[in-house]
Amino acid sequence: MALRPAMAKWFEVLIPRDELTSALQCLADTGEVELQAHSDTSAAALLPALRAAVDEYKRLSRRYGEYWPQASRALAQGAREPEEIASVALRQLRSWALEVDPLIDRLQNLAHERSALQLLERLLSQPGGELPDLRLFAQAGPVLASRAYVLASEPRALGVPPSVLAQTIPCGDESYVLAVGPAEQIAAFDDTLGARKARRFVLPPALPSDRDGAHVYTRTRIEAIAGESQVLESRLAELHRAHEVSAALADLSFIEWLVQNVPQLALTEHFAWITGWTSDLVGGRLQVALDQGHLHYLLRFPDAPQEMIRPVVLRNPRWAQPFELFSRLLGMPGASEADPSRLLAFVAPLMFGYMFADVGQGVVLVLAGVTLRRRFPPTELLIPGGVAAILFGFLFGSVFASDAILPALWLRPLDRPLLMLEVSLAFGACVVMLGLALDAVQHYWSGLGAQWWATRAGLVLSYAGMIGWPFERRALWAVPAGLGWYLVGRAMLAPSNRLSQLASAVGESLETLLQLAINTISFVRVGAFALAHAGLGSAVTGLAASLGAATGARPAAWLILAVGNALIIAIEGLVVGIQTTRLVLFEFFIRFLRGSGRPFRPLPIPTAAADSHLSSRTSS
Repeated sequence: MALRPAMAKWFEVLIPRDELTSALQCLADTGEVELQAHSDTSAAALLPALRAAVDEYKRLSRRYGEYWPQASRALAQGAREPEEIASVALRQLRSWALEVDPLIDRLQNLAHERSALQLLERLLSQPGGELPDLRLFAQAGPVLASRAYVLASEPRALGVPPSVLAQTIPCGDESYVLAVGPAEQIAAFDDTLGARKARRFVLPPALPSDRDGAHVYTRTRIEAIAGESQVLESRLAELHRAHEVSAALADLSFIEWLVQNVPQLALTEHFAWITGWTSDLVGGRLQVALDQGHLHYLLRFPDAPQEMIRPVVLRNPRWAQPFELFSRLLGMPGASEADPSRLLAFVAPLMFGYMFADVGQGVVLVLAGVTLRRRFPPTELLIPGGVAAILFGFLFGSVFASDAILPALWLRPLDRPLLMLEVSLAFGACVVMLGLALDAVQHYWSGLGAQWWATRAGLVLSYAGMIGWPFERRALWAVPAGLGWYLVGRAMLAPSNRLSQLASAVGESLETLLQLAINTISFVRVGAFALAHAGLGSAVTGLAASLGAATGARPAAWLILAVGNALIIAIEGLVVGIQTTRLVLFEFFIRFLRGSGRPFRPLPIPTAAADSHLSSRTSS
């Protein structure tokens, strides 16, 4: 049945050990595999070795990551064992590091010098303000010491030591401080300005004394640094290619993914045994993926081990998938529970649209959902909600809070408030009855259909009498009849001590019927929020009309309308969304959903492969 979730299938793949990494990559690419180890022959000796390789990779990343090229998009191919992939890649990075260490040290020194020169150039560009003899200032020592600092804000009390001479030069949002004095007091001044988060920079000893000469020297030296840095970076790129660093990084990224996501696999000297769950219930896609990798494998789908908990797979059409979010808030439906996503695709938008009925505002919600759904997937729910708001907007004749543009195909909410509340109450009764029907279906799936007919069917009859009584007085007789049905059924099913069971059943039945009544009455808030939305829209249009009539300023009236509609969309949209979620979770789901299932968690795609897939989708 479409409402019943599917159960993942157990799979086993026997693969040559040297093809293990390629097989894991192929399986991960399908997005339909969750690995779970099941063997006494564990890879306990393999994973610590791979973890050690990953730890070394991370240490190298901290030292050299800034200078590494982008990892290759092609992951490790060919018949290689994981240990070999990690060993070869680390050997490539080690040999690369030996050659690039002097280059990186020189690049870092040049970058530090260029940063100091840029700060100096900005100081020299400041108009006015006499600077000391920069040559003498830079060459101070050994008794005297000089310092140049940059502070992010204008200093007030610098705490200058008594024998230190300091000059402050404002420079936009920053301030420069030049200081000279005894070496020991300058060292103390360093600590004081360090606490103020000042940046210290060094003046070149060969700096000319005059400002113009210093300008020329600074520009010339910055250009020379840029040229030397470009030569060093070209040499660095050559070493990247010579040592195949991009491929090594891709291999180590894959090994890191393997350690983080793959459980202890079963390994022998020549073979690997990959086991787990798949959402590919037919099994064809796994076979195709392994065939495309040109692997030698044996794939089979035996019965799952009894001690394993089978994960649940939700199989909904594309239009119902966004509504899986609601059931996941309470947990994954179990094997004998209903997946209400397809029903919610109609129930939730109807509630939302009834409370937020407006053609123009609904269009805005649809556009927002279309725009944001890729970055924030839950916002895709705005699309069906906006469509329902548009439909009810036509029924109520509301466009951007105005009822003067379209005729109401049904009614104006503020003209028939009692009818609005009655409709929402009737809708709530239908939703609650739908929850009771799903509860009956779940009892049937669990093999407890006879028990449901003997007991809970009586409560459904009583509830039907409660909601039918306003239309037909004789329906009230169904309430005691249903209670009697339930009590007799509970007593008949009790293996012993039936009087005690009967007393307990009386309390449970009364509590259940009271809950059903409260659940139904809660849906009155749907009509109340619909009236509040209409009232707020009427207030906005009335304020805009009165302002336009009083001042004759139509732009001001349009501004009031725009701001008012924006506030309604932002505030009421959020409130209505919260109310819809609350009614679904606590008035509908409470009747049948237990959330006892374990969700299927597919093996994530390795980073480089995921980047490759993203790149191919973007280019297409």
